[in-house]
Amino acid sequence: MIPVKSTEEQRIDYMRAITEKWDAATSDQKHRGRDWYVAAHELALEISGGDAKKGSGVLAALSANKSWAENCRLARKAFIEGTASGHVRDALTKANRIMSGTDPSDVLPMQLKTGYFYLCIADPENASPVVIDRHAHDIAVRRICGQRDRGLGALRRYNLLADCYRAAAREIGEIPSKVQAVTWVVHIERN
Repeated sequence: MIPVKSTEEQRIDYMRAITEKWDAATSDQKHRGRDWYVAAHELALEISGGDAKKGSGVLAALSANKSWAENCRLARKAFIEGTASGHVRDALTKANRIMSGTDPSDVLPMQLKTGYFYLCIADPENASPVVIDRHAHDIAVRRICGQRDRGLGALRRYNLLADCYRAAAREIGEIPSKVQAVTWVVHIERN
């Protein structure tokens, strides 16, 4: 687990790891990563009957500890059946509240991964939110931590890594969510 109070040298190292992962991306990976949240936004519109906030909120609520394919399947099924299923109670409660009309920002933890995931899907061109998941963490620390806890529920640790992605994005000349998505594509396709 990275220290909550990282030194400037550590922060620079995390940022360099992110930019190195970006530089390792093929042109195809950069294209797919840049379009990732746009495609997720289109899915959110499709499954929700045109309500991007609702579709994005349900996708985000059902995202924890699920692959993207499973996340999509559960969200699509929730809208078809009118109720969420196949996840832990907390995620299901959040998804059901969003489907019943509660604003996702009133349901989701807006200062952590799930809230930022919602914001990136709802508006793929928003330059503020950064999704820091286990993959984003592992990219920044240059090692795969497996099933170990990365401590990303700690707001200071989460924000430290988000700031490193923002700094890398400024250096690259791209918005942070696209840097995160491109590096995520490279990271998951590493084998």
